[in-house]
Amino acid sequence: MHIAKGIEMLEISVQVMGGTDTFYPTLLWDEKSAVLVDTGVPGLAQRFKEALAEASVPWEQLQTILITHQDLDHIGSLPSLLDLAGPGLNVLAHEIERPYIEGDKMLLKITPEALAAAEANLPPTVPEEWRRAFLHVLAHPPKGKVDETLTGGERLPLAGGITVIHTPGHSPGHLSLYHQPSRTLIAADALTVRGGELCGPDAAATPDMATALSSLKKFADFEIRQVICYHGGLFTGDANRRIAELAQGIV
Repeated sequence: MHIAKGIEMLEISVQVMGGTDTFYPTLLWDEKSAVLVDTGVPGLAQRFKEALAEASVPWEQLQTILITHQDLDHIGSLPSLLDLAGPGLNVLAHEIERPYIEGDKMLLKITPEALAAAEANLPPTVPEEWRRAFLHVLAHPPKGKVDETLTGGERLPLAGGITVIHTPGHSPGHLSLYHQPSRTLIAADALTVRGGELCGPDAAATPDMATALSSLKKFADFEIRQVICYHGGLFTGDANRRIAELAQGIV
């Protein structure tokens, strides 16, 4: 979906645990280069290449991938995208998230208990081969290099200007982004859209909900025209008012 000049919300649906899940990564670009925010689950590199073509952005223009945090549905296709794009692709992430993305540490949410729960929740109709492959990916998540680390507060001279916002809670190094020209908040998993309404992060997937809600206060510094949530997609209502309500605990 075209949001404004130089920014596109991608919509990628995949089969996950016997059902369908849809992710909304963001593509930003200017006349020189393009930035992809998050990479979905494993196996989507070709889908991303097709998405750039649909947005009329040349594949060769993709020079930066920005990973908002370490969760598998955000880093999954990073290694294959690096292989597909070649050595010129620059990967950015928060410094806290780097060892998890690069595989030096196990992803925080993939605990033995989480693995057991994932296996128990797989529908019985899922083929055994798919079941084994799914559980193997969980236990051995993909690894990708990080070239530059961020801490929050940076203003990146990309796609007309991107402000980096450190929004911990969903993960310790979770990042959100503000695209200055279009006044778009790329919230990643700091916010969600459910039934057309802007909501807080998914409590079931957010280890530190109190910190996550407190992080929302940082968005008050920005005039927000629309919000792109990785889960739920686009919100175009009174975002600043709604985010202030969520930060105060108003559901």
